[in-house]
Amino acid sequence: MRNRSFGWSLIALSALAAAGCSTTQGPQVAASGPPEPEIPARVRPTEIVGRWGYAAYHKPEDRTRTEANARGQCKQPYVIGQGTHGGVMMYLADSSELQELRLKGSSAGKDYIGPAGRTPGPQDREILSFDGRVMVLKYVDSEVDGRYGTGIFVRCAPRAAEGNASAARPAQANAAAPR
Repeated sequence: MRNRSFGWSLIALSALAAAGCSTTQGPQVAASGPPEPEIPARVRPTEIVGRWGYAAYHKPEDRTRTEANARGQCKQPYVIGQGTHGGVMMYLADSSELQELRLKGSSAGKDYIGPAGRTPGPQDREILSFDGRVMVLKYVDSEVDGRYGTGIFVRCAPRAAEGNASAARPAQANAAAPR
């Protein structure tokens, strides 16, 4: 008798386990509504494409010194390129590969740089300030921000060779013209 009740218990348990593994699913209910439409950022991608000196700080009182350090990094600039789909080419935290990132606005009036998707997303950087010459970015993820700090990008001056070449052309053309 004891073996029979054990057998029936084992059969019942097996039936319950098999029912839990059923491949037919009931109707799925969406966890959230449709995705929010992307809000354009106030900063345009073309405004940040270029060569930048970069440095970062963790304490607000270090900002002025860090901005001066970033300006000195133009000898080895951080280059932000134009993406093929309207974004900018930058590195995400902990990645050695350039990726096309989007400039995204938010309903709260803040702007972000990050992968397409939710705004702000976990890999986004908030644009704290941008005046065309200096851009200050802070990682949204507090753990990443704790490691990397608040980044300051200072726009590098145009290369001397580019500036001199365009300025020298008219003078050379005048010198070569017959008199």
